[in-house]
Amino acid sequence: MTEQQFSNVDDYIAHLKDKLRQAPECGNTHYNLGVALLSKREYMDAERSFREAMTNSPKMAEAYVQMGGICLERGDLEGCLNFNRQATQIRPFFAVPWGNIGFVLMQLGDSDKAIPALQKAIKYDPNFVQALATLGSAHFSRGEMEEAVTALTKAVEQQPMFGPAWNNLALCSAEVGNWPRAAECAKKAQETGYDVPQAFLDEIAQHVK
Repeated sequence: MTEQQFSNVDDYIAHLKDKLRQAPECGNTHYNLGVALLSKREYMDAERSFREAMTNSPKMAEAYVQMGGICLERGDLEGCLNFNRQATQIRPFFAVPWGNIGFVLMQLGDSDKAIPALQKAIKYDPNFVQALATLGSAHFSRGEMEEAVTALTKAVEQQPMFGPAWNNLALCSAEVGNWPRAAECAKKAQETGYDVPQAFLDEIAQHVK
């Protein structure tokens, strides 16, 4: 049974706990319980469930990814990196942890290592919009505008309402002096609800009469 078959998440959690009383070593049930608890932002209980899932099903890469997410929520970037690296050792062709590794490395300012990780994420899942957008940001940070535009354009083609990618496309366009395109991309970013910095909007307005 899935969460959709229950009237609310609390009923689903009660059902999973009941299942665990009957089969306490089912890693999959521990994992599902962790995800359900996470949806309620009950991080400590979710962490316990994911650790039980990892103990009972050591090859469950998704549990390591979820633990990485909890670390990220706490601001523990190194912990997030370590759990996602463990996930790639278990399932080398699983795109999500590679994308997460790239994202965290970018947060740590290491684009040299971030780019190969993000490229792997996209190789294993060409539709991984977040990884495409982060790859675009990585190239932009290195002044590699052509590569940045390629990755960001793919991101917005797949997810037209992805505001951060439109914003970064605007920055790329401004960087090469294409202000009309910068204005167009900034407007697209705003239409998604993304908060484009006012200073950047003012700069665009000065160049586009």
